[in-house]
Amino acid sequence: MEIFASGEAWIALLTLAFLEIVLGVDNIIFISIVSNKLPVEQQAKARNLGLILALIFRIGLLLGITWIIGFTEPLFTMFEFEISGRDLILAAGGIFLLAKSTTEIHHKIEGEEQTETSGGRKVSFTATIVQIILLDMVFSFDSILTAVGLTEDVLIMIVAVVIAMVIMITLAGKISDFINKHPTLQILALSFLILIGFMLIVEGLHFHVPKGYIYFAVGFSLLVEVLNMRLRKRTNPVQLRGQRMQPLPQEQKVTEGQ
Repeated sequence: MEIFASGEAWIALLTLAFLEIVLGVDNIIFISIVSNKLPVEQQAKARNLGLILALIFRIGLLLGITWIIGFTEPLFTMFEFEISGRDLILAAGGIFLLAKSTTEIHHKIEGEEQTETSGGRKVSFTATIVQIILLDMVFSFDSILTAVGLTEDVLIMIVAVVIAMVIMITLAGKISDFINKHPTLQILALSFLILIGFMLIVEGLHFHVPKGYIYFAVGFSLLVEVLNMRLRKRTNPVQLRGQRMQPLPQEQKVTEGQ
């Protein structure tokens, strides 16, 4: 463990762990929304299993770091545009995320969610885990490429990923419950996933989008929604009290007097 004797190693570890948590937020949102469609007794199991699989994927990718770096090499050229394995994975993941998020928004707006969970068509636990695995692969791939740019030591990367995943597993249940209790927040979270899916497609087309802009937009939107939630919480009791204190209509008073 001599590698952790230097201050630079600890700075790299803390920085990478923080970035892994930030980059993992979209993964938690997706896992929470998908798992919330399962029966209550299966939701926590699906969330934890999904995040554990993400951890396994990322450690496996880190151990095969040379193979991962090779994914950035061009596979073929189309119309003078070089396409690599990384481009294909990011574009496919972005398209899947766009399609899934749009479908979820449609179900929530059209009121079809209840028929899926309690009606004739039941949500399969296996199908949910498969969806989580597919997105884990995309998010893990992007996360590992970010880690490679910060440090060259695989052990530091693995420790940072483990720390980030432990924190995310601890917070996943609270985040999921919070999103599930607020319908407007669910739509906002799905909109975030649409934005992230679009970003993955753009990245696959070699247009680099600084993630700082994306997360600033997400953070600002979330702040506005939190303020709206607090405002609704404060105004609803006032409205209810006002409704109770409203006088009876004149015709109703006359009827009661008779």
